[in-house]
Amino acid sequence: MTKDFSVVVPVFNSADSLTELFTRLKAFFEGQKKSFEVIFVEDGGDDVSWEVLGKLKENFPDLIKAIKLDRNFGQHNATMCGFGFAKGNQIVTIDDDLQNPPEEIIKLIHQAEKEQSVITYGIYSKKQHSFARNILSKSVKTSSKLFHNGAENGSSFRLIDRKIVQKVLDHQVSFVFIDEIIYWYTDKIAFVEVNHVKREHNQSGYNPMRLFMMAANLTYFYTNIPLKIMVYSGFIISFFSFITAIKFIIQKIFFNVPLGYTSVIVTILFSTSIIVFSLGVIGGYLSRIQTVQNKKPPYHISKVLD
Repeated sequence: MTKDFSVVVPVFNSADSLTELFTRLKAFFEGQKKSFEVIFVEDGGDDVSWEVLGKLKENFPDLIKAIKLDRNFGQHNATMCGFGFAKGNQIVTIDDDLQNPPEEIIKLIHQAEKEQSVITYGIYSKKQHSFARNILSKSVKTSSKLFHNGAENGSSFRLIDRKIVQKVLDHQVSFVFIDEIIYWYTDKIAFVEVNHVKREHNQSGYNPMRLFMMAANLTYFYTNIPLKIMVYSGFIISFFSFITAIKFIIQKIFFNVPLGYTSVIVTILFSTSIIVFSLGVIGGYLSRIQTVQNKKPPYHISKVLD
């Protein structure tokens, strides 16, 4: 049966916050007199989150769906999995750590109604993360905006129209970054400032290495910027190499300046480093092309409590 809202929650090692999260979501939607469902996607954590979700499902069988993935596929892949089970006319995505208070969903709803947007992001004046985490997250979003016109101000706290969710599901790709896919299909996007509170339970699953890998995959899967850098740098280096060669020839012919081997060695080493760098970039693209050709699914479901 169709609901007014589906709430998709990717879960990773958040057993301590799941019961409170659901309780507050339930209180919010009942207060708004809206029908809803909550879809929890357990993303291969190593705590007792799945057991907690099982108990919640027993107590509220009509309000909860729980999906367990075989291993950790990442937040965006888990969210896409939840989209596949969502029946709501509008879909809310929210993290499992209660840093986004469920009560703030009302701001997303009002902003969407005001601007007639198909996706509304909750953005923060100040994120309650560590300084290093904030810097790294900002770097990922800024590179997304600069390199491929992506979602610099996006967040995982969203309200999305059902039609766009269906387009995301139809957009099959091994590396999933939901905001990039959404920006491909629509520009009816709104933003509203929401509260962001400190994390009370456990630590974030995003460490510096995972953020770095996300930025690298974003660049490879959703842009050809590295290839353009290779072309432009090759052109610039060729130009300056040509000018340098002309200079050496003039010095030798007209001024009999000895060239020696230093200039040759430097030129060879520099050119070789550029070639090796370019081969590395090409190799990165080839490895991801192989992944796409192998048609690896973005996630694999182990269990479902529907």
